[in-house]
Amino acid sequence: MPSSGYSSATGSVRTQTSARFSVRSWNFYLNSLLAREISAIAAYYDQLVQFLPRESDSGLLLHLTQAKSKTTIGSGEAFPDLREESERRTAVLLNGTLNHHFDIQGLLVDLRERLSRTARLVLVLYNPYVRWLYALANWFGIRKGELPFTFLTQVDVANLAKLAGFDVVRIRPKVYFPWSLMGVGEVINRCCSAIPFLRRFSLATVVVLRPVLPGKRPGLTCVIPARNERGNIEAALQRFPNLGCPTEIIFVEGHSNDGTWEEIQRVIPLYRHRFQIKAYQQTGKGKADAVRLGFSHASQPLMSILDADLTMPPEMLGRFYNAYCEGKGDFINGSRLVYPMQGDAMRFLNRLGNIFFAKALTFVMDNRVGDSLCGTKFVTRADYLRMQAWRADFGDFDPFGDFELLFPAATMALGIVDVPVRYLARTYGSTNIQRFRHGWQLLRMTLIGFFRMKIGVACPRPAESVLRTSASQ
Repeated sequence: MPSSGYSSATGSVRTQTSARFSVRSWNFYLNSLLAREISAIAAYYDQLVQFLPRESDSGLLLHLTQAKSKTTIGSGEAFPDLREESERRTAVLLNGTLNHHFDIQGLLVDLRERLSRTARLVLVLYNPYVRWLYALANWFGIRKGELPFTFLTQVDVANLAKLAGFDVVRIRPKVYFPWSLMGVGEVINRCCSAIPFLRRFSLATVVVLRPVLPGKRPGLTCVIPARNERGNIEAALQRFPNLGCPTEIIFVEGHSNDGTWEEIQRVIPLYRHRFQIKAYQQTGKGKADAVRLGFSHASQPLMSILDADLTMPPEMLGRFYNAYCEGKGDFINGSRLVYPMQGDAMRFLNRLGNIFFAKALTFVMDNRVGDSLCGTKFVTRADYLRMQAWRADFGDFDPFGDFELLFPAATMALGIVDVPVRYLARTYGSTNIQRFRHGWQLLRMTLIGFFRMKIGVACPRPAESVLRTSASQ
């Protein structure tokens, strides 16, 4: 969207908001920065619930945040029982609440008892390193309301979360300069959040917590993209583990010239007594297209990918499945960089590239990832539909399919967990990877993620969403 359009939209919304909330321009700008971060999560959830707003909370942050449904639950009101939610996602916003509370652990424990594993707590916290600024702002009359009296370091947040049965998914510092100042503040706020050490001195931090709750053992659809993998097709079925759940296997064949499609047709009748098996041929090209095709035909609530080269041992799929069922995370990712690799499974330069991209994506996403390019990943079908909506907003930029799953998983705070596997050498065929050409494409995608996710360029703006909502009403 052109900057002139954004300025006019922002001005219109600020005028409407000022009339409704009687806020100053700096207060609108500050809250819009926080709303932009929270909107990145809440826009793809089914509802946003603000819990226990303080008396001085005007509701501006909730108003500016983009979400399908927004409600407020105040003191003395019962928090709804969300434990039966399995596909719906609810974000619970606590805006400064913990900084005005004497029993944070107790509050978190009480909340956890009402949440499903798909819910997330979104905490807006004051920064303990700049507490003097809040007192100074009150003294000058810039800020109003009771001063926060409980300050939490990142160590405190992690410890309290663990004690209450939560996992810290993401910590993102926000707001370094509370005035727009004709765009100068925008540059400062975008850049400071990406500079190590300096990013610690934000005025506020947005923290996302995930309740650690085991779940049921859902049925699994495993998509196996296969291009020139005839010699591995039957072995994939022979070595596929019994997971104790309904299992569907979908082969997606991609323009092979070695008889892979014919081999798939041959083995399907031989293994139908063990699995429900489907097979499709690509009309497009690339692994990402193959995975999308397979996922579009999946019938089970949990979905995974297994590369047909079998360099990731199929026997290890049980580790991924158990990690999901035990509530370790809602996005399970394979990591090939922990154990020594077998023989020439990965060339030296490829290994260096994998390490680089894992470190780079960890920085970009504010989520630790041990291996960004391992083909095996687990995600629910409901979350994959959200990822498709994210891709429509973010842009279709990934020909391989790894980043278009990892980026939205981090954005939506699913909780990414790595499962280490020993990477094996091929027993049939040759790799389809062209390390220099594909390495350049991966670097380009990493830079796109850096500017759009870390810096926030071309991110959804809360003002726009509020304007669209107002127009539709």
